[in-house]
Amino acid sequence: MDINDNIDSPLIIKVSFNKLLNQYKDLIVADNDFIATNARRVLKIAEDNPILRDGFSDLKLLNTYEKEIEGILQDSFSPILTKNEIKTASVPFQDVIFNSSKRFKSLLKTAGDDFELQIKNMPTDQRYIIACTIILNFCYGYNLNFKRPFFYEIPDANGIMRYYKILYNADFTEIVPKKNAPKITQEDYDELLDNFENIDLWRQKFPPNSYEFKGFVISNIFDVTDDQSISNIKSSLIGEDKRKDESFMNSFYEIFRSLFGFKNLEVGFSIFNEEEGSFERVYGVGMNSFLLNKEEKLSCGDALCDWSYNRLIKEKSYFSVSDVDRLYKLSEGQAPHIKVLHDQGFKSAIFAPIANDDGLMGILEIVSTEPKVLNSIIANKLVDVMPFIVSAVERSKNEEENLIEAIIQKECTSIHPSVHWKFEKEAKNFIKAQMNGNEPSFNKIAFENIYPLYGQIDIKGSSDARNWATQQDLTLQLNTIKQVLDAASDLEELPIYEQYNYQINEFLNGLSSNFQVDSEHQISEFIKEDAEPLLRHLYIKDNLKDLIDNYFNKIDDDVDVLYHHRKHYDDTIALINKEMAALLDQKQVEAQLMYPHYFERFKTDGVEHNMYIGESITKEDSFNPIYLYNLRLWQLQVMVEMENSYYQMQSEFPVALDVASMILVFNQPLSISFRMDEKHFDVDGTYNARYEIVKKRVDKAYIKGTTERVTQKGKISIVYSQKEDEREYMRYIKFLQSKKYLDDDVEVVELQDLQAVTGLKAIRASVLYHKEKDDKAFYTYDDLMKEIKA
Repeated sequence: MDINDNIDSPLIIKVSFNKLLNQYKDLIVADNDFIATNARRVLKIAEDNPILRDGFSDLKLLNTYEKEIEGILQDSFSPILTKNEIKTASVPFQDVIFNSSKRFKSLLKTAGDDFELQIKNMPTDQRYIIACTIILNFCYGYNLNFKRPFFYEIPDANGIMRYYKILYNADFTEIVPKKNAPKITQEDYDELLDNFENIDLWRQKFPPNSYEFKGFVISNIFDVTDDQSISNIKSSLIGEDKRKDESFMNSFYEIFRSLFGFKNLEVGFSIFNEEEGSFERVYGVGMNSFLLNKEEKLSCGDALCDWSYNRLIKEKSYFSVSDVDRLYKLSEGQAPHIKVLHDQGFKSAIFAPIANDDGLMGILEIVSTEPKVLNSIIANKLVDVMPFIVSAVERSKNEEENLIEAIIQKECTSIHPSVHWKFEKEAKNFIKAQMNGNEPSFNKIAFENIYPLYGQIDIKGSSDARNWATQQDLTLQLNTIKQVLDAASDLEELPIYEQYNYQINEFLNGLSSNFQVDSEHQISEFIKEDAEPLLRHLYIKDNLKDLIDNYFNKIDDDVDVLYHHRKHYDDTIALINKEMAALLDQKQVEAQLMYPHYFERFKTDGVEHNMYIGESITKEDSFNPIYLYNLRLWQLQVMVEMENSYYQMQSEFPVALDVASMILVFNQPLSISFRMDEKHFDVDGTYNARYEIVKKRVDKAYIKGTTERVTQKGKISIVYSQKEDEREYMRYIKFLQSKKYLDDDVEVVELQDLQAVTGLKAIRASVLYHKEKDDKAFYTYDDLMKEIKA
């Protein structure tokens, strides 16, 4: 088999000892007779076997001339040092070793018959170009310094991976251009400098087999397991999303096993919460805490004894437990950290504080099921590792704080994506000013000349429905108390029972005839201050226990009142808001794709939404009034769809409530700015404030000269002030009538004047409903109710 078979390279490789033999020629005339005699011995071997000087590429010849090669290399591979040095003679760029020290052979034997030796960190896909850079150095004197550290990874007798660094000695190699080799000029070299990955260019300058390589390399190999383990720990900790990576902890274990030199070892972490004085579990795939065992959190006093607490938290120093069983007996199982190790079957451990100048951040926990292998001496290996772990924990802590802040921002003070760019711009200006040593300030976030859109789907009669639910609950609660008092009076006639019953009857009469705003408070105060303490006192009477138990079983644990009808009401409001908000959010995704705009919604007794659209929000010179008209039509259509969706699911709600929809049209552009104190956008200017006033009051407005509210169930109301708005929305209504969204009974009404607002009108049109989602029939509100109740 030829060395060069199936290898794409500019080099034709021949094993040759020519350069080494030339050095022996100089030693023949040495003053030292022993050196001269030895040189003549080596040269005699070469003279008898000229192929060893001329070179060969047939790998079989390495076996044929094995003894002769060993004789030539005897000085390079000293018999005295062969059991200590890790050394090989090999063919470059390949894993072909033809001479090695006994120590190297011993390493391979220990690794096992199935172990395959491979050079790590050798870029196989760039070998052609690497060979070219070597030619540039040898033949043309261009030193590109392309050296990279090469390693062997070889397992020891315990299966622990050990790392060996390879240092090549290329003194005995020579490279000669063949006749077909193009001469490399300065211009060629300059071109190659900027085209490392252009393999075609390199092949053009250095055609395959255009240079002859003669010689061999000697590899001096050193055990760098400790250094490499530290480097691997550093590299592992640099990676992103370590907690989500299932293989991270497994590889982390292996690195620590290599560092400590034995396999029976596991690594865990716990976080120190200074505010609560506790240790907490680190969440992530494969992350364990052997100090916490199965607990999510433990106070420091419950996790550590006084000495270990001071050692880790006060002194920020590590400590070891080399024999868990011995200390468990000595402490009689009272030392928490010893007990938790013993309960998990661990026999030795090291606890190391992860701390910086600001204090303790967490604990590194190293444990083993073998006694004494983890001790205070071996713990010194952590000195070089801990700075990287501390740095990683600092970074992870900062990332978590940023993530928490981001979640709070997203969930509690969300900035809509359409305006996020403006906040980002101001944040960058803030940081820039801070970095330049100036006093930073967050400038006002404002958008001018934008058009507002407002809509709401409101629950009709929500106050009346809640009052009714409250009346029913209080009536039931008072009657249940009255039952107990009646039974108590049968056992013993006390005037106080009669007085309490009188008070209850007064409350019941008030609930049925004249329910006031403060009635609920008065009744609740009577129940908590007077009635319930009496019931608890009467519980000693066996005849009353069942009645009293019946009363307290009806009391809701969370709100501490009888909460039946009110719960149905509250659950209904929550479900309506949830379903309507979800539908609106879903539709908004489509609307944003049409043209970006600001959007926000609020849950009250129903769902309200604000939208703003205009050039200053989109940041691009693309706005046209057609996008405003499109958004207005979209809003009207979606409001009708939300009405339909609500009545299709109304039967699923605990309480059957009605809704009414309204849109407010404001045809003048306005300005909005972000109020930092309240974390939301508000309109700017006195004139624009009129818009906010109308928004807050218009749904309670009456039609002029009547007591009828502008918003009515079964109808959608569009409130406006300008004639052009009326014409615009009449076009939209006509279009939606053609699609069977709205009925033909369109009316235009004037509204009574609101405080500081006059001249408002409204278009009202009945919504056409579908009984079910895929129902092709259309119903007015009254028809739909008849169908549902039929």
